[in-house]
Amino acid sequence: MKITFVNPTPNLSGGMRVTAVYASLLQKLGHDVYLVAIPPAQPTLKERVKSVLKREPLLPGQMQLDHFERLGLTCHILERCRPVTDDDLPDADVVIATWWETAEWVMKLSPAKGAKAYYIQHYETFDYLPLERVEATYKMPLYKITVANWIRDKLMLQFGDREIDVVPPSVDTEQFFAPKRDKQSVLTIGMMYGSAHWKGPDIAFKALELATQRIPNLRFVSFGFGQPLELPFLSDFLYDPYPKQHQLREYYSACDAWLFASRYEAVGLPILEAMACRTPVIGTPAGIAPEMLSDGAGILVKPEDPEDMARAIEQIYQFSNSTWQTMSDQAFNKVLNYTWDDAASRFEAALYRAIDKAKS
Repeated sequence: MKITFVNPTPNLSGGMRVTAVYASLLQKLGHDVYLVAIPPAQPTLKERVKSVLKREPLLPGQMQLDHFERLGLTCHILERCRPVTDDDLPDADVVIATWWETAEWVMKLSPAKGAKAYYIQHYETFDYLPLERVEATYKMPLYKITVANWIRDKLMLQFGDREIDVVPPSVDTEQFFAPKRDKQSVLTIGMMYGSAHWKGPDIAFKALELATQRIPNLRFVSFGFGQPLELPFLSDFLYDPYPKQHQLREYYSACDAWLFASRYEAVGLPILEAMACRTPVIGTPAGIAPEMLSDGAGILVKPEDPEDMARAIEQIYQFSNSTWQTMSDQAFNKVLNYTWDDAASRFEAALYRAIDKAKS
């Protein structure tokens, strides 16, 4: 197949990493893959005037190609921030939108650019996005591939689409791994920090504050995407706002437990990444947490309940070394049951179905 991925501005998000992994694996399966993306938008005149009046620096948008470069992929960047058109793309068998805005562009492409598919990694009805435009893309006659059953069910129920493939992502065990280890004498808790409300940082931080009142010398390790982080109730914490990809494994495997506090999540890649690094996860029932944290592979806590999360942290603290190692092994073994090769084969099959549907 000749396959084209149409991307928004490249960044360090988990969703962009997943796209890059699929592109790489599809190449290894013998397909011809073309990646295109747009550069960051330049500030509008209104934004520039506002920054001058408020005497606030106007930070330019950033483009991060790390996920593509790490896998030896070339992502073609347009000369400016604008919609992708026929002139920007080679003819192909299938062209894939990877974000609601790219779905608008893909919908307008000619048939020569390939059967039109829409890879949906989240139900993107957030308050900072134009809801009507986002929902309009879910109604478009694009062949939809999504990452979770709940997203498929929601799309079917609300928009009547009866032909949607579900292909969950896996985790790169060449990037995320750790040797068998002991529980540490100083309990170390980790978390990926995102400031969005739906990521639940307030839940996690309140849980940590409660836990510090019961656990001496609690240590906290975190990384984020450039946001500042201050936690005055913690005397020992490490926070990296600009982590390199090779450092993520070190942060995961430096912890005795990883917090996942999301209120709303499509998948929750940090769950898989932490488990691949043998770190048990304490998580709310969002994304894949209910499935992955069952059978002793982690601890599922009540939603919107910092006290319950704090109790789970205390439970990990009270574990003996052998009990902790058992949970660590359970977490590690669970992520090995579904590999990226499995996911790539399912994604490839979905693309063939998209092509067949376009022909029919």
